[in-house]
Amino acid sequence: MNKQKEIDLDPILLEVGQFGRYQLKNYCLILVPIMFSAIYNSQYIFAAANVPYRCKVPECEADPPKFETNGWGPWALPDGRGRCERFVPLGTTCAADSFHPTDSKLCSSWVYESHDTIVSTFDLACEEWKRTLVGTLHSAGIFLALPLTAYISDNFGRRVAFILTSIAPAAVGLGRSFSQDYVTYCVLEFLDAVVGAGVYSSGFILALEMMGLNKRVLGGNIISCTFAAGQAMVALAAWAIPEWRTLTRVLYVPSFLFVLYFFLIEESVRWLLSKGRKKEAADIIFKAATVNKRKLSPETIKILTDDTPATPDLAKLEADPDKKEDSLVLQVLKSRVMVSRLFICSFWWITVTFIYYGLSINSVSLAGNSYVNYILTALIEIPGYCISVLTLDRFGRKSSIMTAFFICGVSLVCLPFIPVSLSWLQTCMNLLGKLCISMAFSSIYIYTSELYPTTLRHSLVAVCSMAGRIGQVVAPQTPLLMAYMESLPYLLFGIMAGGSGLLMLLTPETLNMRLPDTVRQAEGISTAPRTQHTTDIIVD
Repeated sequence: MNKQKEIDLDPILLEVGQFGRYQLKNYCLILVPIMFSAIYNSQYIFAAANVPYRCKVPECEADPPKFETNGWGPWALPDGRGRCERFVPLGTTCAADSFHPTDSKLCSSWVYESHDTIVSTFDLACEEWKRTLVGTLHSAGIFLALPLTAYISDNFGRRVAFILTSIAPAAVGLGRSFSQDYVTYCVLEFLDAVVGAGVYSSGFILALEMMGLNKRVLGGNIISCTFAAGQAMVALAAWAIPEWRTLTRVLYVPSFLFVLYFFLIEESVRWLLSKGRKKEAADIIFKAATVNKRKLSPETIKILTDDTPATPDLAKLEADPDKKEDSLVLQVLKSRVMVSRLFICSFWWITVTFIYYGLSINSVSLAGNSYVNYILTALIEIPGYCISVLTLDRFGRKSSIMTAFFICGVSLVCLPFIPVSLSWLQTCMNLLGKLCISMAFSSIYIYTSELYPTTLRHSLVAVCSMAGRIGQVVAPQTPLLMAYMESLPYLLFGIMAGGSGLLMLLTPETLNMRLPDTVRQAEGISTAPRTQHTTDIIVD
């Protein structure tokens, strides 16, 4: 039998419209849960924020106790603050001679300046590790979330994975707002990440796969800008509603509305074709063409209405039922190109998450309002995303991302050598590093997606993203390195950025290349001739 020809979706998308009204509607719907995912990814920073506290001194406290000591602090509390220790009482009054001048003891209870965060609610004074553990558990949840979401996405559909991960956090977050103890809060924080952290990757791929070749970069970076805006929004919400229980309910309850997406969003055409569900894919294409007011050519209509199998693998099995194809995972493991590409991409992801979150954590040194500082740290990402839009399609993926890594590395290596008197320059170099790593972060998502085949794209991108969580988990520990060498965190950031830039030399350029649908096509990118137009060299 003759081999059936595989459907090439990219030319069809040119006829349908690369970013018409149909894609625009779906794209805008996808942006809303992604914005909420940014909120849920960073809400714990404010819910578990540190709160000023001091030891409770029964001999001197008002009724009810107030955080201000009103003059008795110097003789009752070490250094006048006494966060974890108080001077040993010698009497029952609050007089200066009723406390030992040098001997102190550990506190058993505390007075908090406010009750807006879980630190005061669960009485976490002098247990800093419990407060920071919340963020670590959230990152650990992402390790489980990414492969779980990828499995659902690749086996049951991008749409199913996206909608489920959009709705599930609402129930978990609402339940967490009623937590009565620290352990329950931590368990639900972990589950929040498990059920909801995959919404970004599933939404990104769902949007990318129905978008035309020339619109991928713009579309991907609008998603990244939306995520940055979501981070700024959570800071604004926390500023307006500082009490963590109320804040959590206000942020999470709206996600219940995403159940309506089952009636509003359709499945990825690329995924349907990869699964041999040609009729469903054709129906969506015809609908998109109608909404976009575009007319399909007779050849395209014939291809879509033909009853032949949609994928080459199905055609091969029909032609020779006794011949068994290697599993997709085995095909990847047997491919030296794909395995090396997977390791390189994983290192990129570890680097960008390590630097991205490390710089955010160290940005607390910026003077001023903590909410404003966080908003600035989030919004500085948007110029980076805009620059990537301007450069990725003009100069190519490799050169753009490599330049971002190198500039980031140079700025962070130089930062420790800037005199303290030039604090404004230190701040500028820190923000320049954050801008460049943000550009690399958004670009890596696009570039990585283009290196892998449709049949395993979400799974392999999820492997890289999951590896990147290592950087996210380790980043909170970088301030500890300053005890050994004050400049060590920034030197480490810079070296990793430079190393990632050099690794870009080992991967192929994907500018103007069609998204590969099979492992063989993905391998073929490396040897593809370069042109200024979409190439058609990826063949089976």
